[in-house]
Amino acid sequence: MKFNFPVGALEQIQTPFYYYDMEILNSTLSTIQQEAGQYGFKVHYAVKANANDRILKTICDAGFGADCVSGNEVKKAIETGFNASGIVFAGVGKADWEINLGLDNDIACFNVESIPELEIIDELAGLKGKIAKVALRINPNVNANTHHYITTGLEENKFGINQWDLDNVVYVLNSLKNVELEGIHFHIGSQITDLLSFKDLCIRVNELQKWFISRHICPKVVNVGGGLGIDYEQPDSKSIPDFKSFFKLFDEFLELQPDQELHFELGRSVVAQCGALLTKVLYVKNGVNTKFAIVDAGMSDLIRPALYQAYHKIENLSSDKEEEKYDVVGPICESSDCFGKAVDLPHTSRGDLIAIRSTGAYGEIMANRYNLRELPIAYYSDEL
Repeated sequence: MKFNFPVGALEQIQTPFYYYDMEILNSTLSTIQQEAGQYGFKVHYAVKANANDRILKTICDAGFGADCVSGNEVKKAIETGFNASGIVFAGVGKADWEINLGLDNDIACFNVESIPELEIIDELAGLKGKIAKVALRINPNVNANTHHYITTGLEENKFGINQWDLDNVVYVLNSLKNVELEGIHFHIGSQITDLLSFKDLCIRVNELQKWFISRHICPKVVNVGGGLGIDYEQPDSKSIPDFKSFFKLFDEFLELQPDQELHFELGRSVVAQCGALLTKVLYVKNGVNTKFAIVDAGMSDLIRPALYQAYHKIENLSSDKEEEKYDVVGPICESSDCFGKAVDLPHTSRGDLIAIRSTGAYGEIMANRYNLRELPIAYYSDEL
């Protein structure tokens, strides 16, 4: 990531702020399109990772569809240019107004997670004289080997239809007049770095495909979700995830039927490495075993370290002096307001500019106004 700020620019910008390297984003999008395109795979961007208007428009212009998990995400996708025919709507708890919004805009598909949801979509579609296309989100009971908060494909999770209930689901589906089966959908979790988890998913999908075919059902779409992780420790040398190996694995191990389409819903791997949170040091305070670098960004601007104990690389852009250890903490009245403990940084002083890396996903989108703090502004590498 390049931090080539024009002379005097930072004096005009209030910290903290989100910074996006548009060259990294465009290179990532190009790589995905190239690697997925050679197999004819289709990619929907998971809007929940980052719904910044400029980011969304760039992704839309690159030819991606949109994966939404709320009615407002569907609205935002349409507002920023995504064609409704490329929008899929997931989520375990869709409200009636959200379903109606999808129906009114003729979105591509609802990813359905329960029989009651299937019945409500049928009812609402019937009132509008429409046929809603649906994909059954099936819980494959595959361990993603990631943080337990972002594991979604186990039977103990709230997401998806369990395999033992599929006979009931198909029975209900066949009785409904205003829904049409478009596909089957899976998502096993997020920040998955072991590709073997995706191989396990392929094996389970193949088994389930045989189950459907034995009942003379062949869905048009197989949607395997997303979840590909990034390298938080090496954001520069590994700024673009290994999409080549990722898509090749699915080509090798997932057995598609003739004319079936394979769809993906990628979020973090698309946008994480193009973003950083920039913050200034307010004070350096001596502790017992470490020094505290107290910065003006807080957990309200980047909640991942507090919520998931997540690691983000932290850099001092202002100093090249000898390294020391610091706990990098924010100003919020919570002990969990900490971005990193015992972080090796060059000798740090008041006013130094600190970059917290890999925040393009689940950074700006999860910001909040706890302690009545203002939301940071976003800046872009090609506009400074």
